[in-house]
Amino acid sequence: MFRLVLSVLLLLLGAGLCAGGGWLAWLGGSPFYLVLGLAALITGGLLYARRPAALWLYALMLIATLGWSLWEVGFDWWALSARGSLLAVIGILLLLPPVVRSLHAGSVSPRRYGMPAGALALALVIVAGVGIFSMTQDPHDVAGTFPDERMSATADVATGGVPEGEWQSYGRTAYGQRYSPLKQITPDNVGKLKVAWTYKTNQVRGDTDPTETTYEVTPLVFDNTMYVCTPFSTVIALDPVTGEEKWRFDPYLKQPPTKTTQHMTCRGVSYFDGVANPRPAPTPSSISNSATAMGDQEAVLAGESNSEVTTQAAGVPQNVVAGTAKPGDPNPVVTRDQRAASRTEPSAECIKRLFVPTSDGRLIAISAQTGEICPGFGGEDGTINLWANMPNVTPGSAYATSPPVVTRTALVVGGTVNDNASVTSPSGVIRAYDVYTGELLWNFDSKRPEATEPIAEGETYSENAPNSWSVGSWDPELNLVYLPMGNQSPDQWGGNRSEAVEKFSSSVTALDADTGEVRWVYQTVHHDLWDMDVPAQPSLIDLTIDGATVKALVQPTKQGEIFVLNRETGEPVLPVEEVPAPGGAVEGDFTAPTQPVSTISFNPPKLTGKDMWGGTILDQMACRIAFQGLNYEGRYTPPTTDGTIVYPGNFGTFNWGAVAVDPERQVMFAMPVYLAFTSKLVSRSNDTERVVTSDADPVFNENFGAPWAAKMGTFLSVLGLPCQAPPWGYVAGVDLTNGKTVYKHVNGTVHDLSPIPLPFEMGVPGIGGPIITGGGVAFLSGTLDYYVRGYDLQTGEEIWRDRLPAGGQATPATYVGADGRQYLVVVAGGHGSTGTKAGDSIIAYALPE
Repeated sequence: MFRLVLSVLLLLLGAGLCAGGGWLAWLGGSPFYLVLGLAALITGGLLYARRPAALWLYALMLIATLGWSLWEVGFDWWALSARGSLLAVIGILLLLPPVVRSLHAGSVSPRRYGMPAGALALALVIVAGVGIFSMTQDPHDVAGTFPDERMSATADVATGGVPEGEWQSYGRTAYGQRYSPLKQITPDNVGKLKVAWTYKTNQVRGDTDPTETTYEVTPLVFDNTMYVCTPFSTVIALDPVTGEEKWRFDPYLKQPPTKTTQHMTCRGVSYFDGVANPRPAPTPSSISNSATAMGDQEAVLAGESNSEVTTQAAGVPQNVVAGTAKPGDPNPVVTRDQRAASRTEPSAECIKRLFVPTSDGRLIAISAQTGEICPGFGGEDGTINLWANMPNVTPGSAYATSPPVVTRTALVVGGTVNDNASVTSPSGVIRAYDVYTGELLWNFDSKRPEATEPIAEGETYSENAPNSWSVGSWDPELNLVYLPMGNQSPDQWGGNRSEAVEKFSSSVTALDADTGEVRWVYQTVHHDLWDMDVPAQPSLIDLTIDGATVKALVQPTKQGEIFVLNRETGEPVLPVEEVPAPGGAVEGDFTAPTQPVSTISFNPPKLTGKDMWGGTILDQMACRIAFQGLNYEGRYTPPTTDGTIVYPGNFGTFNWGAVAVDPERQVMFAMPVYLAFTSKLVSRSNDTERVVTSDADPVFNENFGAPWAAKMGTFLSVLGLPCQAPPWGYVAGVDLTNGKTVYKHVNGTVHDLSPIPLPFEMGVPGIGGPIITGGGVAFLSGTLDYYVRGYDLQTGEEIWRDRLPAGGQATPATYVGADGRQYLVVVAGGHGSTGTKAGDSIIAYALPE
């Protein structure tokens, strides 16, 4: 009976391989699957007929498959496993005594084992030997070490006035370096780190919340207080030594998530120190202007603005997209249950203040000391309505998810505008407000870049202007704000983009912090059709290159390029080359003939059929068939109606977690990620009908008003595994003075990605950023397995890890507590769009007292 089962299994396997292999060969792929399928059919037939030759033939199948696999992928265990694991298991079953005896039943001298079984056993031993050897190899690893003199380097670096034991902004300082000079924790003692305390916010992602309800916050720590925000815009102050709650501020979100709400995210709050930056004495003209502006703000806050708010354009009613806003609706009314008593000079408690962005389009100032509202910022309730002067008001479609940039006098605010919902989206305008009064100081509308004077009452910003949704940086000496820029919708079709849109899309843009005027702009992708908006905070660092000090900016991108630019001029510091790019855009669109490639490039090699992967040879073959059927000419293959592979995908080689740069050692630590996506354009017959989503779903990728909607997603096998072979995630160290990648190591396990918690180090994706410490240790918690890890910065080797209770898709911070100890703090709340477990934990680690 067992022999019959195996014969049927081989016949089915052979039939599948013949059918799929024939299709693959017809598409121009490898013919080996067809040959292997024919051999499996013959083996199954011989086994059914009780012919010992079945074992001979199967032994040849195993050896042939092994040879072909080694020719394609070498000693890469995971790639070999996809091709040979199922065949090896069947081979072992064929050697079981009931099967071997059945092949000799009825013979004059029945034998249990003979030459056929011996040949198959030898083939299995060879396969096992190669498999064991390949497990000891790591063909994807790049080993290297920063020299000792580089690791011991010291320099007088700018800190922006931030004490070394504090973490005052998203990247610790306004420079966005994610570097702390603290040295208590070193490679020698990091293994002794233990949990010092754990705090739970009691705000967890629920089933009815948007998919992208995400804990992405980096805690701030100063004045013996830690500040975190939750995805629901609640701000909590903690004792950084004990984890005890001091106070919490709830903004009472004014609307439930709508069909257009794509994100419930707070990456952090912003801090302004009025002691270090005292308020300048007002002039008569500024008092008059401020009073006028405050009156306008109050009118907006009361829902009484005279500004005409456009709620439909280009024939696309916004109520189709949102299900809430209707033509003629005023700007949303922003009210609060708690009202401040006056709008006089800031109270002592509000000299140091936090700025809180909310998902319903508000920006609120609260006391860093008490959590109480700071009256006079925008209105008596300490609130600015970010919907003021905005076109196409659609609640849930535009709001700030990242902390604003704080300068000496201004608060610079960008924001998320939902991707690929409509060509009549709200504006991606960037605005600057007075840090005390909330007076609008300037606005940068990328469709009208010269019009930086505060917008007049009765006017609206340009609809669907490219936005800046991630975190910006500020150079106090140059007084420039650096903003990573996105695109206008739709991302996958650019036939309607203006000259201004083309200039600022997918760029890093430097603005004068006082006026909003453009100082320079550097585009990282030309005519972006792949959602390669610049996702990460620029890191500002002074580099020594050819003996000279250069004021540099390090800009990570989704497509894997790390551009190192002169932050005064925007010119490349490390060489950038324009290389030819694929063509073939759909009718009415075009592609750029070249794209920029930096000296520091994590662009992976072009995918080929041999890079396809799966749990078995069958789904691996299916991925090869899918690969052959999609358009793919390498990076920047344009979207088509037949389907296109986008690699790296729009998940990003780097995303909002950015990279960490060490201003003393002048090195970078990063977490490059590689996942292929697919993109397919779907024709739209009208401006309002859904074509890629159902009525009950959010309107992702519908692109109302454009000629095309888009179907997008990760390139997965029929088993839900990535079609490209692992590794999918690394850590890497780069010398920023010459652009050389010194090391690159596979990073992360499938412990939390497989049905069985296996510890296999496959290199998994991640989202969230690293930090570097003066002690020579880098920390990272963003991988999709639930660990926080420490790495030796000199070699990139993992030297410590600890298990987290949920996904840690955030960037850690480090600080010195009142007890004099250095702490590491990690947020483990999960990330909806990556599928990691939801949680609400804030965890602090420290060395033993």
